[in-house]
Amino acid sequence: MNTQLARELGLEFPIFAFTHCRDVAAAVSKAGGLGVLGVAAHSAKALRAELEWIENEVGDKPYGVDLLLPTKFVGSDRAGGFSPDELDARIPDEHRRFVDELLEQHDVPPLTGGDTLRDEFAVGLDKQRDVIEMLFEYRIRLIASALGPPPEWMVSMGRERGVKVAALAGTVEHARRNAAAGADLIIAQGTEAGGHTGEIATMVLVPEVVDAVSPVPVLAAGGIGNGRQVTASLALGAQGVWIGSLWLTTEEAETQPVVKQKFLEASSSDTLRSRSLTGKPARQLRSAWTDAWDDPSNPDPLPMPLQPRLAREAQARIKRTSHKNPGAAQLDNYFVGQIVGSMNHVKSVRSVMEELATEYADTMERLDEWSSSD
Repeated sequence: MNTQLARELGLEFPIFAFTHCRDVAAAVSKAGGLGVLGVAAHSAKALRAELEWIENEVGDKPYGVDLLLPTKFVGSDRAGGFSPDELDARIPDEHRRFVDELLEQHDVPPLTGGDTLRDEFAVGLDKQRDVIEMLFEYRIRLIASALGPPPEWMVSMGRERGVKVAALAGTVEHARRNAAAGADLIIAQGTEAGGHTGEIATMVLVPEVVDAVSPVPVLAAGGIGNGRQVTASLALGAQGVWIGSLWLTTEEAETQPVVKQKFLEASSSDTLRSRSLTGKPARQLRSAWTDAWDDPSNPDPLPMPLQPRLAREAQARIKRTSHKNPGAAQLDNYFVGQIVGSMNHVKSVRSVMEELATEYADTMERLDEWSSSD
């Protein structure tokens, strides 16, 4: 698994782990890969605490960060975008009533006075530039842009500080656009992946992107959960793999207990692409929440960032009580890819890393044996 990209970043394995959990990110980096912390919806204060904790844990091991930089969203054609109050004013009463009725049908209680909502779901470079500049104050080795190409100033800051700038792509067109913007690394993410993803399968997308952006290195993402799939990704021309879903059932993961159990019991057919959480198509576990939003008799999900703003209080109410409330448990879900069908046991991050490396080696040995027998 010793690729040029792995050597440049000082990795034992070209395994890049996207996660919202700092414990997982640190554990992957300590095990020889590169943990990538998703920083969307973090306040600057909370983010500083997370990064300082990671750096204390990993020492001189490399790690990275990932953030959402969509190019199109409500307010993207207006300087400065919309304020929170202006966004609220654009949420139709029909949608508010629908959410209230859905929670009432499932007996989900309201928040109490001591409950707090997550930080604002900020989108747009103007709202995130300060955060991005702050990220470069830390020892990150990679910064990834999801949903859009990295801005020129971010690429320049990365090169000045020796930080690789990556960008996710779900089509060849997106990959070319990201490479033209100066990205050092393209993550070709197939539709099998969890979270925001397109409609093209990984097996088709990766070689297309590799050919389109060469010599820019490419990571394969989507449906990768074992060493055989890592081997296949490298055979397709990728210099490593970007794995997200696999970590959600690890011992270190902060996944909600109800959702983690759902993952452990799910099949590969139990996910779907839905706009019901973020306003953009994102693969997640099917639940009563996604079923309700997919029902044509109900309102359509709103575009980003209106949908996450509408959903955030509802999601907080669901997650606060899903462990003891059957109705809330039916609604509870999270982003996950089709590999969930193979995520049947809780393991440590180190065990997962060892299994990926061992199966990769066994697969390569088997291929060598087949080749020599000819």
